[in-house]
Amino acid sequence: MPFEALPAPDLYRPENATNWSYTPDQQKVFERAIEWRGTHRILPSGSDGLRVHLLLIDLQKDFCFPEGSLYVGGRSGRGALEDNDRTARFIYRNLPTITDISCTMDTHFPHQIFFASFWLDQNGNPPSVHREVTLEDIQSGVLRPNPALAAWLAENGDYAWLQGQVEFYAAELERVGKYRLYLWPPHCLLGSPGHELVGVIHEARLFHAYARAAQSWIEMKGMHPLTEYYSALAPEVSKRHDGGVLVEATTRFLEMLLDYDVVVIAGQAASHCVKSTIEDLLTRIDPELTRKVYILRDCMSSVAVPHPTRPGDFVFDFTGQAEAALDVFMGAGMHVVDSTTPMADWPDFGSRG
Repeated sequence: MPFEALPAPDLYRPENATNWSYTPDQQKVFERAIEWRGTHRILPSGSDGLRVHLLLIDLQKDFCFPEGSLYVGGRSGRGALEDNDRTARFIYRNLPTITDISCTMDTHFPHQIFFASFWLDQNGNPPSVHREVTLEDIQSGVLRPNPALAAWLAENGDYAWLQGQVEFYAAELERVGKYRLYLWPPHCLLGSPGHELVGVIHEARLFHAYARAAQSWIEMKGMHPLTEYYSALAPEVSKRHDGGVLVEATTRFLEMLLDYDVVVIAGQAASHCVKSTIEDLLTRIDPELTRKVYILRDCMSSVAVPHPTRPGDFVFDFTGQAEAALDVFMGAGMHVVDSTTPMADWPDFGSRG
């Protein structure tokens, strides 16, 4: 099959990739995409012989702009801003080859286990953000779940049940060893501007959908108040301390992804939601299928929280974990590639057609 590379359409403006306020004119996107389809003789995605799925993880304003509450700047400080541009260009360049695009959206409510609003310290005040919560913190009383939330969070409103669940949760995280419970600033709250997709990403996914007569799926994640959902495929903890089920497991989204010949992955953050999603994917698929996965290393950045008083230093820097994970993924047979490399030149890609 031909892997035709196209230019970005004239409606795309690179400066919009750094503009929090940019919102595409959706009618204009539709009209221009229909014109583009005729000019470049773009075929409907349903006719693709090689079915390629682009999975974009959490490309939302709160993660992708400095104005956001949890900006993923990486060590350079410009990480997600530059990723926005590269990802949009990748979609336009490879429009005839990408069959479908899905976007996951981190989706939260005001009181969740990873927000300070969920907890109280020894003085009865909410703790600071950007700190870890250990099992020892909970058992010693350094932090405790807010009793006011038990009425709707706990089984039968029982505060002791809630206390037992958060102890179990922290213990499970520490047992698995991927992450400890971390208190993030409020982010991606449903209904907030920060929950929205980046303007140029929304624009590009719509352009692709209209030009290729393709559906563009949105997968929401992260709504349950008692577990984190770094991965788009599963919660961090799915069980209750009393042996019950906290979150019902589902394989629907995974099965949809694996129905494609190629899965290309990008998004934010490389150190957290991208990493966890790929780790889950790796544990849930046949090892022979790992070679269908391609990771766009230049379209993702890691969480690196700058120190407020020491320039160049970080309160937390998860870049190393993200880089180590890429080595693991490559060792398992997945491909780590650059968005600017023609897809036909990616390892094993051309032979799949």
